[in-house]
Amino acid sequence: MNRLLPFLALTLLLPACAAPAEEATNNGWQTDFFDDFDTFNPENWQDQILWVNNEDQCYLRDGAEGTREVSDGTLKVRVIDLGEPIECDNMSKFGEQHPPTQYVAGRIASKNLQEFAGGRWTARLRVPNSGTPGMFPAWWLLGARNDEPPVQEDNEDICWPKFGSGEIDVFEHHGTAAPPDHYVARSIIELEEEDCNGDWWTYQRDLDADLDEYQEYGVEWQDDDLIFLLNGVEVARNDSLANVISEPLFAILNFAKIDDSPMDTTWVMEVDWVKHESRAIEGE
Repeated sequence: MNRLLPFLALTLLLPACAAPAEEATNNGWQTDFFDDFDTFNPENWQDQILWVNNEDQCYLRDGAEGTREVSDGTLKVRVIDLGEPIECDNMSKFGEQHPPTQYVAGRIASKNLQEFAGGRWTARLRVPNSGTPGMFPAWWLLGARNDEPPVQEDNEDICWPKFGSGEIDVFEHHGTAAPPDHYVARSIIELEEEDCNGDWWTYQRDLDADLDEYQEYGVEWQDDDLIFLLNGVEVARNDSLANVISEPLFAILNFAKIDDSPMDTTWVMEVDWVKHESRAIEGE
């Protein structure tokens, strides 16, 4: 696994958790959270169990069936075909239970553990065999007051995507509808005419990368805009949204199965590291 630049060396000696700002500064940025997945750290991540987007898979807890695994310095988030349907306890926000399914998957979130407003989020990841029909891996951010499971604080009562529950998709790959080298980045804002429903399309940016190989996918709050980064270089932006989605956000890593396409092999999104940076205070 590749490591970050030397300025993170002290951070890497610590458990994967929020890093003291004075121990990681570079080019006007300070690293306040960095997880390189030497272990699965419950101070950073928890399983997120729910049913959304009419997805075909069932999310499992605790890495059951190998749906999530930390080994050899990376996180593997998988979709697995069990061959036979099992009962699924995943619930939609409307109280509907997911029907039995033979497909199981992993989804983790930093909700109530690592949450930050503004700054810059980055993850280094790859998706081998990208472009396979049904694939729906994602690296994204959601407002800390989102009212979907897990609901652990009294103020987690904001429906998506109102302020407090805003969404930024840093990396999303839809294998059914896109070629292997295609992903999207976007912000989702609330539709004016529909309460608690989102505008997926206005701010979607269609982008290309070699998804089979490790890339660094990031988003940065820059003045009034949200800037999407690929390996540290701007590849897209959402104008005038930095103040619209300015609440604290938590990170999500998940691999879904978006339709009933058959699976010939296990799907995996392999994540090398995730970090959040804030702009360093001048003079520090």
